[in-house]
Amino acid sequence: MDTTDLSNMDSEKFGCLDQSQRIWAVGAIHGEIESLRILHLDILARYQTGDRIVYLGNYFGNKQSAIETLNELLLARRKFMAAGEVSPPNSLVYLRGAREEMLTKLLQLQFAPNPAEVMDWLLEHHMGAVIECYGTKANVARAIAREGTLSISKWTGSLRRSINHHAGHTALLSNLKRAAFTREGKILFVHASVDVSRPLNMQKDNFWWDNGRFDGINDAYNGFSRIVRGYDHSNKGLCLDHPHRATVDGGSGRGGSLNAVCFSHEGDIVDHLTVS
Repeated sequence: MDTTDLSNMDSEKFGCLDQSQRIWAVGAIHGEIESLRILHLDILARYQTGDRIVYLGNYFGNKQSAIETLNELLLARRKFMAAGEVSPPNSLVYLRGAREEMLTKLLQLQFAPNPAEVMDWLLEHHMGAVIECYGTKANVARAIAREGTLSISKWTGSLRRSINHHAGHTALLSNLKRAAFTREGKILFVHASVDVSRPLNMQKDNFWWDNGRFDGINDAYNGFSRIVRGYDHSNKGLCLDHPHRATVDGGSGRGGSLNAVCFSHEGDIVDHLTVS
């Protein structure tokens, strides 16, 4: 699989960074709202006409800052689109991360064959902070998951309404992409990983569940000269020196830094910002 035909990729699932001169890739945020605000100011100070931004998922973390984080993403979007010449709407692309996939599963809990087990797993993976931001204590959510389908449906409906109450949150969460790429097909942006044995449109959930094999990618994939990811489950830190892959997760929310790395449309690193 040496090349990828990008002409027929579903725009509802994949983001195309069209007419890009440079692309800022923002690593996993994990709810570090103050770091995100500083990073946005730093990017804005260096923002140039033709720049594009891709957020690589995991906006939510272990802190109760989900609402503030999404608000900051939406506020920054308006600022970036107004910077210099007015940018087209697809100048900013937001990828689905593991945390956002968990929220999707949570909102569909009534359809799970084992909702109590699913809820326990979600709470073990820090979704309690997100639930509490939108108005439900984690212990209450755990109890509801052990009730019948009707009770769970009422609760997930109320959770959806709570999210929708915050302007722009539903729209943002409904438009997360599985992956993104430059129009030239030189760079592929993913949340956590990619299965290089599969075509791009057959990855399913490989994008957001880290399979532990990303560090084994040593060649171009389907014509992409470089794959950039925003989250490393093993938290090994930045990796920017490999010709065919890059990790921009500096451990934000896990004792490390939040990073934005700027790539040329050919895949070369041209700038790097970090906030500890």
